[in-house]
Amino acid sequence: MSDSKREIERKYEATAATRLPDLSRVAGVAAVGHEGVTELDAVYYDTEDLRLAAGHVTLRRRTGGSDAGWHLKLPVAESVRDEIRAPLSDTLPPRLAALIRSRVLDTPVVPVVRLRSARDVHLLTGPDGTALAELSVDEVHAERLSGGDRTATWTEIEVELADDGDPAFLDTVEQHLDEAGIRPSTAPSKLARALAETAPAETTPAEPRPQDDGPAEPRTAGDHVLAYVRRQAAAVVALDPAVRRGLPDSVHRMRVATRRLRSALRTYRRVLDREATRPLGTELKWLAAELGVDRDQEVLDARLRARLDELPRALVLGPARARLRLWSAAGRSGSRRRTAAVLDSERYLTLLRALEQFLADPSLLPAADAAPGAELARAVHKDHKRLAGRVAHALELPPGPDRDAALHRARKAAKRARYAAEAARPALGKPAKKSVKRLKAVQSLLGDHQDGVVARETLRALAVQAHAAGEPSFTWGLLYGKEEAAASESERELPGVWHRAQRADVRRASAR
Repeated sequence: MSDSKREIERKYEATAATRLPDLSRVAGVAAVGHEGVTELDAVYYDTEDLRLAAGHVTLRRRTGGSDAGWHLKLPVAESVRDEIRAPLSDTLPPRLAALIRSRVLDTPVVPVVRLRSARDVHLLTGPDGTALAELSVDEVHAERLSGGDRTATWTEIEVELADDGDPAFLDTVEQHLDEAGIRPSTAPSKLARALAETAPAETTPAEPRPQDDGPAEPRTAGDHVLAYVRRQAAAVVALDPAVRRGLPDSVHRMRVATRRLRSALRTYRRVLDREATRPLGTELKWLAAELGVDRDQEVLDARLRARLDELPRALVLGPARARLRLWSAAGRSGSRRRTAAVLDSERYLTLLRALEQFLADPSLLPAADAAPGAELARAVHKDHKRLAGRVAHALELPPGPDRDAALHRARKAAKRARYAAEAARPALGKPAKKSVKRLKAVQSLLGDHQDGVVARETLRALAVQAHAAGEPSFTWGLLYGKEEAAASESERELPGVWHRAQRADVRRASAR
């Protein structure tokens, strides 16, 4: 079994001569308990080319203290990480191995650094005895285990917020430490400092990986497109553990990153060689579709629950809520198992390898060397023009299945046009920003319309099931009618929303 903990902490520089101030004078602190000194011995694992460290991920096996075992720390925000723990064992637990697979792929993890720390712990508690934070003074000895045998020693102060504590309390503690001359550490973690201070003198920079953004200041069209592609590829890799853990909205975010990535490869075909990107696009389409099974179920479930909650109690006849719960549980269980199987599949890992190889040595066309303005605006305008044709075709059709299908195709084109403008925004500035905003409005409207189409199909199936079970089907029919009315309203709104989006075409905006 493994468990997780949200870790919010800050680190500070210290020396052997550093003396802690009176922590009981920190606002909100009623008492400071000295917990004594604990000896900790941790071996940190990574690939030989430090793929985990490049993504600010740490994996260690630690003995000593109250939480001996395997610890995997995943970045959430600055000074915030999720720590996933597993019991102490001689080999890496499979659960943790799965959570790092998107970063290490086939590369084995090996011991890279050993940190032995003498931790002097002070517990800060409030007036009611509730723990507020733990402050420790750590005397650290680092030993390089891979890529050299250098050592380093240092002393640091670490303040970790108690579970469910207010992060603002760390600001209060920091102010008190600052007044005592204790400054924040320049190293984000012990591992980062150990790697830096024990690195061989002849170390050279690692090869860029998908999580890198490329040049700090993109200048050419190719620079801008590759920077966007790298960000989306990095998002796919970084979100993999969150999807495996079932974190809220993670599947949706990973699916969006996958779609953005595929869209960029298709839109900027004058910059990126289609012979190299076409196979990637095919596999990204597959991945987005597989992730969509879980995400679409999640969206539909939320929509139907909301519709049912909107009805007056007198109009909810029979065991409608129970039937919806059973339908939802069956669908979500199956979709999550399928998503987990996809992330463990060889096809998915092959895609990640191919993305890494492409970004390490991208296949660029002559247009990649052009100035970004005209080249990127041209590509964005082309996608905008495709969307215009699809919207016009859909609006010419009478209401019904054919129009629904045409509006769904227009929705896909709206996403592609929006993502194209997003990629071009750093180069095109305000016109692209306005285009993104208005295309998002089109996409949202068409997305809600398509969700309604799917909802009506599901409501009809639920009505049939209810009728066959001898239950009233009135409620499902009522919800079906509400979805029909919502779809009609979306179709009435579309011309106005689309008119505003047309005015935000980057070429038109740039010409004014």
